[in-house]
Amino acid sequence: MIKDQKADPEATGLPKVFVERLANPFVRFLHIESAGGAVLFLCAVVALALSNSPWTDSFEQFWETPLSVQLGSFTFMRSLREWINDGLMTLFFFLVALELKRELVLGELKKPRMAGLSIAAAIGGMIVPAAIYLALQIGQPGQSGWGTVMATDTAFVIGSLALLGARIPRSLRVFMLSLAIVDDIGAILVVAIGYSSHIAWWPLAVAVLGVAIVRAMAILGFRGFPLYILAGAGIWLAVDASGIHPTVVGVVLGLMTPARRWVSDERLYAILNQVIAHPAGDESSADTKDRRTLQMAEVAARETLSPVERLEITLHPWVGFVIMPLFALANAGLSLTLNSLGSSVTVAVFCGFVLGKPIGILLFSWLAVRSHIAVRPPELSWGLLAGGSLLAGIGFTMALFIANMAFSESLIDSAKLGILLASAFSAVAGIALLMWLPAGKNSSPDNR
Repeated sequence: MIKDQKADPEATGLPKVFVERLANPFVRFLHIESAGGAVLFLCAVVALALSNSPWTDSFEQFWETPLSVQLGSFTFMRSLREWINDGLMTLFFFLVALELKRELVLGELKKPRMAGLSIAAAIGGMIVPAAIYLALQIGQPGQSGWGTVMATDTAFVIGSLALLGARIPRSLRVFMLSLAIVDDIGAILVVAIGYSSHIAWWPLAVAVLGVAIVRAMAILGFRGFPLYILAGAGIWLAVDASGIHPTVVGVVLGLMTPARRWVSDERLYAILNQVIAHPAGDESSADTKDRRTLQMAEVAARETLSPVERLEITLHPWVGFVIMPLFALANAGLSLTLNSLGSSVTVAVFCGFVLGKPIGILLFSWLAVRSHIAVRPPELSWGLLAGGSLLAGIGFTMALFIANMAFSESLIDSAKLGILLASAFSAVAGIALLMWLPAGKNSSPDNR
């Protein structure tokens, strides 16, 4: 019987239903690398258009709509924009931390010297832009906005690389993804340390206790996501009450998520070999051995993927196609005026991204390679690194996120304009340089 099933494709797959004809193209769209960046770009354009239209006041008032959660006498209120920036963006940082954890345990970053290149580049891509910004803004009202120019927008960078297809090697994609992930982690730490209000220690102690409980649950073998979601919500509330920006919870819990799977392939196949098909027409719901074996096989099939991988698969579409577009709609709007172009904040943000990112990434990468802290893959030439470092100046999502906390109302539009101009320039310059480099001839035998 098993042989016949293997020979018949209809018998070895799931039954087909009509809705798949509608769902499959949509699922394929969600897996296109450039799709998330395209949706994000479209939402940014819509936000800009509505902010400069007759409906600008209604558009702004919509995002300030108060929404509250009430449990007995406890009331928790936020505006719609704050729910997105503080709540939904926690899931964005959780996903970023999951990707970093996977790379550290299972991916390229598990090799210390390979990881060293991305980490060194990310550090340079944070320090040098912040230094350039501070040099231009020291002693001025916009001085506190130095954190704005430190982050790279992962979605736009990966989307830009996807447009180049096979012209660039996989090593550049891995390098840029790793750099952007480390960059985003660094940015949220900057938010937690540099842009948090006065710290209340008792709520922070409760949050630490909650993290310890989550760790204990993992050690004891609790594997159900609902329990962890409940614990994570409690930790988020405690951190928010402490005065530290609550999105840091996403980073902490993401890095704590196990990256090793619970069930090996060998054990899965051994369990599947015990599965016995039910006799035709047997609709009994009794607790039989066959039923228990099928239930065990279901758990085993699920647990052959690590929690990190399962959560990434679940969250990617929601973050890429719901959370980040909502963030862009809520935060990318600004009134475009010619007066803002000459603002010192606009100039400082633009220079921080456009000059600071490529200088910092290339300089720190070169120092890491020369000091033998890191190794550069032979196919990842310095020309490719230069193109990638220009793309790293696309700081859109994270830059807007930090700018909302760093700048006063009188300066925020100038900062947003600098972010948008720098992101557009960096995208065009980076793609142009990578297209100009000869396809397939970008490798260099010299690794120094």
